Order: sequence, then structure tokens, then C-alpha cells
Amino acid sequence: MSTNNNSIGQEFLNAMRHDFTRYKNLGDKTFTQLKDEDFYFKPNEESNSIAILIQHISGNLVSRMTDFLTTDGEKPTRNRDGEFEETGLSKEELMKRWNASWKILFDSLDKLNDDDLLKNITIHNEPHTVIDALIRYDGHYASHVGQILLLGKMIKNKEWNNLSVPKKK
Repeated sequence: MSTNNNSIGQEFLNAMRHDFTRYKNLGDKTFTQLKDEDFYFKPNEESNSIAILIQHISGNLVSRMTDFLTTDGEKPTRNRDGEFEETGLSKEELMKRWNASWKILFDSLDKLNDDDLLKNITIHNEPHTVIDALIRYDGHYASHVGQILLLGKMIKNKEWNNLSVPKKK
């Protein structure tokens, strides 16, 4: 983060943007290593595939970040249960959904300023400050992107191109 003359609020928003960008990039770097069929690999019946995780993250991002300051984060048009169903979408279709939903998040972040951070928004009719909501989303997306990376590593095994510092380096 920078140590310039930004306000604490602007530094917080910069930190959130940095985190969200990192998660999206880690997902993107995983997806480039995978074939279409890899997106539907599940280690067991109770696990989610990468395709399902993309559908869920995308559905959550669209619901939470569309009209972020003015409407409830759980939109009546969202079909959360449907996000956990195998749809057979191609890698290209999944990537369109992934990219479009992250764009909504980044566009919404770009509109926020210091005065917005202590405003209350609602998620499931429950009030949260913008700060609380963004921290909540940060953890949610981090955990699911971590699942995507783990599945990618399982699929690629020794062919996995490490996305961070390799072991013993």
C-alpha cells in the first residue's frame, strides 16, 4: 500500500481493490492451465467443481455489488441454489461470467469514497457498514479462490505451474 497523502478510507479502498485483484488474478492464472473438462472435476460428491465455484462467486458478486449502496445485497433475482448445479457451460462461457462479475465489483469499488465507508447497506435485510460488507466479501472470495487453486493443483498434479514461491526456493 502507499504511504502518500491518501485518507485512511482511501487506503482501505485501495487495500480492498488490491486483495480483490489478487484473487481474480490467481483464478485467471489457474484457469489458463485447465482444459474445458477440468472445470467439472470433483474429488468427491460433496465437493464443488471449479465451474460451480465460478458460478457461485459470480452470482454472489453480481448480487452483492449491483447497486451496492442502494439495494439489498441479496437480490430477489439471484438463484443461489442454481449456482451449485452443474450447467455444462464451456470454459469460454464460464470465463465470460467470471470476468463480467468481477467488473461489477471493480466498477462499484471505483465509485466509493471516504463518505461511503460508514454508510449502512443491507444483506438479507441485515444492516452492515460498507467497511464490514467489504471485509466480509474479502474473506468469502479468498476462501473460494483458494478452493479453485487447490482443485487446479489436484487436476494438474506435477504439471501445475506454481502461482507463488515454489517450495524450497
